Amino acid sequence: MADTLTFNDPNIPQSAPESAMIRLENIFKVYGIGEIEVRALNHVNLVIEEGEYCSIMGPSGSGKSTAMNIIGCLDRPSDGNYYLDNLNVAQMSDTELAHIRNKKLGFVFQQFHLLNQLTALENVMLPMVYAGIKASERNDRAREALIKVGLEKRLNNKPTQLSGGQQQRVAIARAIVNNPVVLLADEPTGALDSQTTQEVLDLFNELNRSGITVVIVTHESEVARQTKRIVWFRDGEVVHSHLTPNELHQVVIS
Repeated sequence: MADTLTFNDPNIPQSAPESAMIRLENIFKVYGIGEIEVRALNHVNLVIEEGEYCSIMGPSGSGKSTAMNIIGCLDRPSDGNYYLDNLNVAQMSDTELAHIRNKKLGFVFQQFHLLNQLTALENVMLPMVYAGIKASERNDRAREALIKVGLEKRLNNKPTQLSGGQQQRVAIARAIVNNPVVLLADEPTGALDSQTTQEVLDLFNELNRSGITVVIVTHESEVARQTKRIVWFRDGEVVHSHLTPNELHQVVIS
């Protein structure tokens, strides 16, 4: 295997290139106190550059989901700094974090989290309502996002009238409608069959080619292999930061 950096290495540079979109510096996340203290993340350093397409993997309890929550501004680290698009968001207030999530981040989850009483178009418009965008612009941008994900003929369908793959496409359209700088996907293909999984991954690849930084948390090796870089967590630490798809099997079987 090609040499990879481990984040227990004291020689790792703490400064990131100007193109860094995500920079975690000495991140700790601790739950509990005293004898019941659990370090979900332990001295994590990670840089993801603007325009990258990467996946985060690791066994259950490795810290990958906790890392995703911090990257997505859904949680704060116990210690350390997190720079998102050159803003230190580690200790921002709840209101500030909500603003960052709405303006800079798009989220896609295993469950689609669509509102069944709303059409596809109305579901995609929701993030813009919270962003204070006027109604006429909301409609135009939601249509554009749904066209981008191939659902131009399904604008007025409700979730119950859509297949699982189509519902995930609506969720992706909703995630990109505010033009985020980072798209975060947490097990986005877990509820999909193999053909639909490939269609969704092809869409992520297209979005990445358009300039969006894409980060996927997955336990599926076949999903990770379609990204360009794989980050491997174990016991709350990053043990491989720049795995290539071809190197992944050596970690999985080790």
